[in-house]
Amino acid sequence: MRALVMGARGAVGRVVVEELRSRGHVVTRAGRDAGKDLIGLDLTRLDLTAPEGLRTLAHLSAVHDVVINASGVETPALARYGAPAVVEISATSAYLAALRRALCEDVGGTTMSEASVGTVVTGAGLVPGLSTLLIAELDTEPGDDVDLGVVLGTGEHHGAAAVEWTAGLLGTPVHHPPEGCRIVNLRQSRRITEPSGRRRRYLRADFPDHVLLADRGVRVRSHLALSSRSATGALALAGRVPALGILLDRVPHVGSDEWLVVAQNRRTGRSRAARGRRQSWATGVLTAFAAELVAGGAARGAVTMADLTDAAAAQGRLERPDRQTVAFDHG
Repeated sequence: MRALVMGARGAVGRVVVEELRSRGHVVTRAGRDAGKDLIGLDLTRLDLTAPEGLRTLAHLSAVHDVVINASGVETPALARYGAPAVVEISATSAYLAALRRALCEDVGGTTMSEASVGTVVTGAGLVPGLSTLLIAELDTEPGDDVDLGVVLGTGEHHGAAAVEWTAGLLGTPVHHPPEGCRIVNLRQSRRITEPSGRRRRYLRADFPDHVLLADRGVRVRSHLALSSRSATGALALAGRVPALGILLDRVPHVGSDEWLVVAQNRRTGRSRAARGRRQSWATGVLTAFAAELVAGGAARGAVTMADLTDAAAAQGRLERPDRQTVAFDHG
Protein backbone atom coordinates (compact mmCIF):
# COMPACT_ATOMS: atom_id res chain seq x y z
CA MET A 1 0.00 0.00 0.00
CA ARG A 2 1.20 3.51 -0.84
CA ALA A 3 -0.05 6.13 1.63
CA LEU A 4 0.21 9.92 1.56
CA VAL A 5 0.20 11.34 5.10
CA MET A 6 -0.55 15.06 5.36
CA GLY A 7 0.54 16.60 8.64
CA ALA A 8 3.25 13.96 8.99
CA ARG A 9 5.20 15.97 11.58
CA GLY A 10 2.26 16.43 13.94
CA ALA A 11 1.50 14.52 17.13
CA VAL A 12 -0.83 12.12 15.29
CA GLY A 13 0.83 12.20 11.87
CA ARG A 14 4.14 10.93 13.24
CA VAL A 15 2.40 7.92 14.76
CA VAL A 16 0.54 7.18 11.51
CA VAL A 17 3.81 7.20 9.56
CA GLU A 18 5.59 4.96 12.07
CA GLU A 19 2.69 2.52 12.26
CA LEU A 20 2.28 2.15 8.49
CA ARG A 21 6.00 1.76 7.86
CA SER A 22 6.31 -0.83 10.61
CA ARG A 23 3.68 -2.86 8.77
CA GLY A 24 5.55 -2.75 5.48
CA HIS A 25 3.70 0.05 3.69
CA VAL A 26 5.27 2.80 1.58
CA VAL A 27 4.60 6.24 3.07
CA THR A 28 5.06 9.72 1.64
CA ARG A 29 5.36 12.32 4.38
CA ALA A 30 3.80 15.67 3.50
CA GLY A 31 3.74 19.01 5.27
CA ARG A 32 3.65 22.74 4.70
CA ASP A 33 7.43 23.02 4.31
CA ALA A 34 9.48 20.94 1.90
CA GLY A 35 12.97 19.52 2.46
CA LYS A 36 14.06 17.78 5.64
CA ASP A 37 12.55 18.15 9.07
CA LEU A 38 14.37 18.42 12.39
CA ILE A 39 15.24 14.72 12.44
CA GLY A 40 16.54 14.73 8.88
CA LEU A 41 13.68 12.95 7.13
CA ASP A 42 12.43 14.01 3.71
CA LEU A 43 9.19 15.94 3.63
CA THR A 44 7.09 16.67 0.54
CA ARG A 45 5.62 20.16 0.46
CA LEU A 46 1.83 20.14 0.50
CA ASP A 47 -0.01 23.11 1.94
CA LEU A 48 -3.78 22.80 1.58
CA THR A 49 -4.19 26.46 2.50
CA ALA A 50 -2.06 27.62 -0.44
CA PRO A 51 -3.58 28.38 -3.88
CA GLU A 52 -1.75 25.46 -5.49
CA GLY A 53 -2.40 23.08 -2.59
CA LEU A 54 -5.32 21.17 -4.08
CA ARG A 55 -3.58 20.78 -7.43
CA THR A 56 -0.56 19.34 -5.66
CA LEU A 57 -2.82 17.01 -3.71
CA ALA A 58 -4.49 15.77 -6.90
CA HIS A 59 -1.09 15.07 -8.46
CA LEU A 60 0.14 13.14 -5.41
CA SER A 61 -3.13 11.27 -4.94
CA ALA A 62 -2.79 9.79 -8.42
CA VAL A 63 0.23 7.74 -7.30
CA HIS A 64 -1.05 6.71 -3.86
CA ASP A 65 -3.70 4.26 -2.68
CA VAL A 66 -4.91 6.35 0.23
CA VAL A 67 -4.62 9.93 1.51
CA ILE A 68 -4.59 10.52 5.27
CA ASN A 69 -5.37 14.02 6.48
CA ALA A 70 -3.70 14.59 9.84
CA SER A 71 -2.84 18.19 9.03
CA GLY A 72 -5.68 19.87 10.90
CA VAL A 73 -6.67 21.71 7.70
CA GLU A 74 -10.36 21.15 7.02
CA THR A 75 -11.47 21.40 3.40
CA PRO A 76 -14.42 19.55 1.85
CA ALA A 77 -12.47 19.63 -1.43
CA LEU A 78 -10.72 16.48 -0.19
CA ALA A 79 -13.75 14.64 -1.54
CA ARG A 80 -12.68 15.62 -5.07
CA TYR A 81 -8.91 15.88 -4.94
CA GLY A 82 -7.99 13.09 -2.53
CA ALA A 83 -8.76 10.11 -4.78
CA PRO A 84 -8.97 7.16 -4.57
CA ALA A 85 -9.53 6.96 -0.79
CA VAL A 86 -9.33 9.48 2.05
CA VAL A 87 -9.02 8.98 5.80
CA GLU A 88 -9.95 12.13 7.77
CA ILE A 89 -9.15 12.41 11.49
CA SER A 90 -10.97 15.68 12.17
CA ALA A 91 -13.41 15.82 15.07
CA THR A 92 -15.31 18.87 13.79
CA SER A 93 -18.98 18.01 13.28
CA ALA A 94 -19.81 20.75 10.76
CA TYR A 95 -16.75 19.95 8.66
CA LEU A 96 -17.37 16.20 8.55
CA ALA A 97 -20.99 16.83 7.55
CA ALA A 98 -19.76 19.15 4.77
CA LEU A 99 -17.21 16.56 3.63
CA ARG A 100 -19.93 13.93 3.36
CA ARG A 101 -22.14 16.33 1.41
CA ALA A 102 -19.27 17.22 -0.91
CA LEU A 103 -18.74 13.56 -1.72
CA CYS A 104 -22.42 13.14 -2.58
CA GLU A 105 -22.34 16.27 -4.74
CA ASP A 106 -19.20 15.08 -6.49
CA VAL A 107 -20.84 11.76 -7.31
CA GLY A 108 -23.94 13.57 -8.57
CA GLY A 109 -25.84 11.46 -11.05
CA THR A 110 -22.96 9.09 -11.73
CA THR A 111 -22.39 5.72 -10.14
CA MET A 112 -20.09 5.65 -7.13
CA SER A 113 -17.40 3.81 -9.13
CA GLU A 114 -17.27 6.80 -11.50
CA ALA A 115 -16.73 9.33 -8.72
CA SER A 116 -13.33 10.92 -8.20
CA VAL A 117 -13.14 9.55 -4.65
CA GLY A 118 -14.27 6.03 -3.92
CA THR A 119 -14.22 6.06 -0.12
CA VAL A 120 -13.93 8.75 2.55
CA VAL A 121 -13.57 7.65 6.17
CA THR A 122 -15.07 10.40 8.32
CA GLY A 123 -13.52 10.10 11.75
CA ALA A 124 -10.88 7.41 12.09
CA GLY A 125 -9.15 8.03 15.40
CA LEU A 126 -10.15 7.88 19.04
CA VAL A 127 -13.10 10.30 18.89
CA PRO A 128 -14.68 9.89 16.45
CA GLY A 129 -13.56 6.44 15.41
CA LEU A 130 -13.27 4.22 18.46
CA SER A 131 -16.15 6.14 20.03
CA THR A 132 -18.23 5.45 16.91
CA LEU A 133 -17.58 1.72 17.27
CA LEU A 134 -18.57 1.71 20.94
CA ILE A 135 -21.83 3.55 20.27
CA ALA A 136 -22.67 1.35 17.29
CA GLU A 137 -22.19 -1.80 19.37
CA LEU A 138 -24.43 -0.67 22.23
CA ASP A 139 -27.71 -2.54 22.53
CA THR A 140 -30.12 0.20 21.44
CA GLU A 141 -33.58 0.69 20.02
CA PRO A 142 -34.78 3.49 17.71
CA GLY A 143 -35.31 6.65 19.74
CA ASP A 144 -32.82 5.75 22.48
CA ASP A 145 -30.62 8.46 23.99
CA VAL A 146 -26.91 7.71 24.24
CA ASP A 147 -24.36 9.70 26.23
CA LEU A 148 -20.76 9.64 25.05
CA GLY A 149 -18.17 10.60 27.65
CA VAL A 150 -14.60 11.41 26.61
CA VAL A 151 -11.81 11.91 29.15
CA LEU A 152 -8.49 13.28 27.89
CA GLY A 153 -5.34 13.22 29.97
CA THR A 154 -3.92 16.56 31.11
CA GLY A 155 -0.45 15.00 31.29
CA GLU A 156 -0.22 14.51 27.52
CA HIS A 157 1.17 17.19 25.25
CA HIS A 158 -1.56 17.41 22.63
CA GLY A 159 -0.83 18.64 19.12
CA ALA A 160 -1.55 22.17 17.96
CA ALA A 161 -4.61 21.04 16.01
CA ALA A 162 -6.13 19.43 19.11
CA VAL A 163 -5.60 22.57 21.19
CA GLU A 164 -7.05 24.71 18.40
CA TRP A 165 -10.07 22.39 18.13
CA THR A 166 -10.78 22.67 21.86
CA ALA A 167 -10.42 26.45 21.79
CA GLY A 168 -12.82 26.51 18.86
CA LEU A 169 -15.57 25.09 21.06
CA LEU A 170 -15.64 28.15 23.31
CA GLY A 171 -18.81 30.16 22.87
CA THR A 172 -19.90 28.19 19.81
CA PRO A 173 -23.01 26.02 19.38
CA VAL A 174 -23.13 22.26 18.91
CA HIS A 175 -23.69 21.48 15.23
CA HIS A 176 -27.25 20.19 14.69
CA PRO A 177 -27.77 18.80 18.23
CA PRO A 178 -30.39 16.07 18.62
CA GLU A 179 -32.47 18.34 20.88
CA GLY A 180 -33.21 20.57 17.89
CA CYS A 181 -32.39 23.77 19.79
CA ARG A 182 -29.28 25.86 20.37
CA ILE A 183 -26.80 24.16 22.70
CA VAL A 184 -23.59 26.04 23.49
CA ASN A 185 -20.45 23.99 23.98
CA LEU A 186 -19.07 23.44 27.48
CA ARG A 187 -21.96 25.17 29.27
CA GLN A 188 -24.04 22.12 30.17
CA SER A 189 -22.74 19.34 32.36
CA ARG A 190 -23.75 15.75 33.05
CA ARG A 191 -22.46 13.11 35.42
CA ILE A 192 -21.71 9.80 33.72
CA THR A 193 -20.95 6.58 35.57
CA GLU A 194 -17.66 5.09 34.39
CA PRO A 195 -16.70 1.38 34.43
CA SER A 196 -14.85 1.92 37.72
CA GLY A 197 -18.09 3.11 39.32
CA ARG A 198 -16.93 6.71 39.50
CA ARG A 199 -19.50 9.36 38.55
CA ARG A 200 -17.52 12.05 36.77
CA ARG A 201 -18.69 15.49 35.70
CA TYR A 202 -18.53 15.96 31.92
CA LEU A 203 -19.16 19.07 29.80
CA ARG A 204 -21.30 19.01 26.67
CA ALA A 205 -19.01 19.12 23.63
CA ASP A 206 -19.43 18.96 19.88
CA PHE A 207 -17.81 15.63 19.06
CA PRO A 208 -19.41 14.45 15.79
CA ASP A 209 -20.85 11.01 16.49
CA HIS A 210 -24.39 12.42 16.58
CA VAL A 211 -23.83 13.44 12.95
CA LEU A 212 -21.99 10.31 11.81
CA LEU A 213 -24.53 7.91 13.33
CA ALA A 214 -27.69 9.92 12.65
CA ASP A 215 -29.07 7.20 10.38
CA ARG A 216 -29.08 4.65 13.22
CA GLY A 217 -32.08 6.20 14.95
CA VAL A 218 -30.40 7.05 18.26
CA ARG A 219 -29.79 10.49 19.76
CA VAL A 220 -26.14 10.88 20.72
CA ARG A 221 -24.96 13.60 23.10
CA SER A 222 -21.21 13.95 23.52
CA HIS A 223 -19.41 15.23 26.60
CA LEU A 224 -15.81 16.09 27.47
CA ALA A 225 -13.85 15.93 30.71
CA LEU A 226 -10.17 16.22 31.55
CA SER A 227 -8.35 13.80 33.82
CA SER A 228 -7.89 16.60 36.35
CA ARG A 229 -11.07 17.80 38.06
CA SER A 230 -9.67 21.32 38.38
CA ALA A 231 -8.79 21.37 34.67
CA THR A 232 -12.35 20.38 33.80
CA GLY A 233 -13.56 23.21 36.02
CA ALA A 234 -11.26 25.65 34.26
CA LEU A 235 -12.58 24.46 30.89
CA ALA A 236 -16.14 25.04 32.10
CA LEU A 237 -15.19 28.58 33.13
CA ALA A 238 -13.64 29.22 29.72
CA GLY A 239 -16.83 27.93 28.15
CA ARG A 240 -18.74 30.71 29.89
CA VAL A 241 -16.02 33.33 29.37
CA PRO A 242 -14.55 32.53 25.93
CA ALA A 243 -11.91 35.27 26.25
CA LEU A 244 -10.11 32.94 28.65
CA GLY A 245 -9.51 30.51 25.79
CA ILE A 246 -6.13 32.08 25.03
CA LEU A 247 -4.86 30.35 28.17
CA LEU A 248 -5.61 26.82 26.93
CA ASP A 249 -2.27 26.28 25.22
CA ARG A 250 -0.42 27.60 28.27
CA VAL A 251 -1.79 25.04 30.70
CA PRO A 252 1.10 22.94 32.11
CA HIS A 253 1.02 19.28 31.09
CA VAL A 254 0.85 17.71 34.53
CA GLY A 255 -1.12 14.72 35.68
CA SER A 256 -2.14 11.56 33.87
CA ASP A 257 -1.91 10.78 30.15
CA GLU A 258 -4.77 8.29 30.42
CA TRP A 259 -7.86 8.55 28.23
CA LEU A 260 -11.31 7.06 28.56
CA VAL A 261 -14.21 6.74 26.13
CA VAL A 262 -17.56 5.54 27.47
CA ALA A 263 -20.90 5.22 25.66
CA GLN A 264 -24.00 4.73 27.81
CA ASN A 265 -27.62 4.06 26.88
CA ARG A 266 -29.85 6.21 29.12
CA ARG A 267 -32.81 3.83 28.81
CA THR A 268 -31.00 0.67 29.85
CA GLY A 269 -28.03 2.04 31.75
CA ARG A 270 -25.80 -0.36 29.80
CA SER A 271 -22.47 0.91 28.52
CA ARG A 272 -19.43 0.15 26.39
CA ALA A 273 -16.11 1.69 27.28
CA ALA A 274 -12.41 1.68 26.43
CA ARG A 275 -9.46 3.20 28.22
CA GLY A 276 -5.75 3.47 27.67
CA ARG A 277 -2.84 5.90 27.57
CA ARG A 278 -1.62 8.50 25.08
CA GLN A 279 -4.54 9.73 23.02
CA SER A 280 -2.36 10.87 20.10
CA TRP A 281 -0.74 7.44 19.83
CA ALA A 282 -4.10 5.64 19.91
CA THR A 283 -5.53 8.01 17.30
CA GLY A 284 -2.54 7.44 15.03
CA VAL A 285 -2.71 3.65 15.29
CA LEU A 286 -6.44 3.59 14.56
CA THR A 287 -6.00 5.97 11.64
CA ALA A 288 -3.39 3.67 10.10
CA PHE A 289 -5.79 0.77 10.65
CA ALA A 290 -8.53 2.63 8.79
CA ALA A 291 -6.18 3.33 5.89
CA GLU A 292 -5.45 -0.38 5.54
CA LEU A 293 -9.16 -1.18 5.59
CA VAL A 294 -10.04 1.11 2.68
CA ALA A 295 -6.95 1.13 0.48
CA GLY A 296 -7.50 -0.84 -2.70
CA GLY A 297 -11.05 -1.76 -1.77
CA ALA A 298 -14.30 -1.18 -3.59
CA ALA A 299 -15.74 2.34 -3.61
CA ARG A 300 -18.00 2.81 -0.61
CA GLY A 301 -18.69 6.54 -0.45
CA ALA A 302 -18.69 8.25 2.95
CA VAL A 303 -18.19 5.73 5.76
CA THR A 304 -17.44 5.65 9.47
CA MET A 305 -15.24 3.22 11.35
CA ALA A 306 -18.43 1.37 12.32
CA ASP A 307 -18.98 0.59 8.63
CA LEU A 308 -15.51 -0.93 8.33
CA THR A 309 -14.71 -2.89 11.47
CA ASP A 310 -15.69 -3.59 15.10
CA ALA A 311 -14.42 -2.77 18.57
CA ALA A 312 -12.72 -6.15 19.02
CA ALA A 313 -10.58 -5.58 15.92
CA ALA A 314 -9.73 -2.06 17.09
CA GLN A 315 -8.70 -3.42 20.48
CA GLY A 316 -6.46 -5.94 18.74
CA ARG A 317 -4.64 -3.17 16.93
CA LEU A 318 -4.21 -1.05 20.05
CA GLU A 319 -2.87 -3.76 22.35
CA ARG A 320 0.93 -3.86 22.36
CA PRO A 321 3.27 -5.78 24.66
CA ASP A 322 5.43 -2.69 25.18
CA ARG A 323 2.53 -0.46 26.22
CA GLN A 324 -0.22 -0.45 28.81
CA THR A 325 -2.97 -2.76 27.61
CA VAL A 326 -6.03 -1.01 26.29
CA ALA A 327 -9.03 -2.18 28.31
CA PHE A 328 -12.54 -2.55 26.92
CA ASP A 329 -15.48 -2.82 29.31
CA HIS A 330 -19.11 -3.93 29.05
CA GLY A 331 -21.41 -2.44 31.66
